[in-house]
Amino acid sequence: MSKLKEALKVILADDESIIREGIAQSINWQELGLQLVAEAEDGEEALEQAILHQADLMLVDISMPIMNGLELIKQLKVTTPKCKVSIITGHDEFTYAKEAIKLDVEDYILKPVDPHHLTDVLVSMIKKIEDEQYHERLIKQASSQIDKNITVLRERFGQEWVKGNLDEKELAEQLQFLNLPISSPQGLTLLSWNTDHQLLLNTERDKHLIRYAIENIVCECLNEYNYTYFLFRDDRHDFVIVSNSKIEEPVNIKITELVKKYLKIEIDYSNVNLYYGAQSVHQGYIEAKNEVYRSRQLTPIIKQAKQLINEKYWDSTLSLEKLAVQLNVTSVYLSRLFKQELGLTFVHYITYVRMKQAMLLLSQSTLTINEISEKIGYESQHYFSTAFRKAIGMSPNQFRKQA
Repeated sequence: MSKLKEALKVILADDESIIREGIAQSINWQELGLQLVAEAEDGEEALEQAILHQADLMLVDISMPIMNGLELIKQLKVTTPKCKVSIITGHDEFTYAKEAIKLDVEDYILKPVDPHHLTDVLVSMIKKIEDEQYHERLIKQASSQIDKNITVLRERFGQEWVKGNLDEKELAEQLQFLNLPISSPQGLTLLSWNTDHQLLLNTERDKHLIRYAIENIVCECLNEYNYTYFLFRDDRHDFVIVSNSKIEEPVNIKITELVKKYLKIEIDYSNVNLYYGAQSVHQGYIEAKNEVYRSRQLTPIIKQAKQLINEKYWDSTLSLEKLAVQLNVTSVYLSRLFKQELGLTFVHYITYVRMKQAMLLLSQSTLTINEISEKIGYESQHYFSTAFRKAIGMSPNQFRKQA
């Protein structure tokens, strides 16, 4: 009668041998798809046999020596939690029935046992086991499918995340379901490459291989510096990195240089802070996209100037004149390019870079205000605090309290 491939193992526990013999002989175990593997005359022996045989079903008397039936059932919940139990007893008392319900037994059968009723109870127990095993198979199949498609599922989640389509609860559930390590993201980096690059071949397969190669370079660099991150591609196939700590500028530069060296592809990138964790990923993504778009309109000189400032913002002696010498142009020409292409003076731009770094350190570190001012290129805490208040509209301490 059972749909299961193997016979289910049954243990009969009763201190009266005549009762055990009567039940054993009155049931057609084989026809039901069952195997009576052991009998026990006390609760302790029954527990040992249940563990030994990994029993699927048990018929248990309440009044047994050494360990009674109710205590046995409690122990079975720990040792063999999947085992289904029905009580067979001569006690027709409400207190026993109430306790049995608490222990989640399948049925409560009074002696003398009616073989037909017992058969019905066994069939019901078998059906529950079949349903549970079927459910487990479905879960395993679903889990297997998820494992096979985990990359696709994560990428779709990432795309929904940057579009701002998920609320706080959905984000937490999806991060856990997809086993992503990003608990409280603090940084977002966008790596944008030109899919129509002249050196790429025309087939989709070639583009896929290039994307795969870029992804490998990115992961190798991030793993080398022990970042905790989630890497995925957006709708346009640009790479998005959401990380628990902001990706440092030298790492971004290393990634772009390696991609250029080995794949002959130019990559534009933007690195933004996420001051409000997972909920700010959408806004951070928009900011990064806009910054990359603006960056692509820049001349090579301003691109180089930005890169040098991003690398050396911590140097308090960095000036327009020093930068112009490194770029082999005059300071007047460089100043004009800053205003034309960025809409900012050199001083305004380096202040912007320093303030971004200051906000990151204020929100993510325990460094003192003086230590932060030194790290971002200010010679004194007073000068830094004045510049911060002017740029952000509050003091560094006020910002730290709100972050």
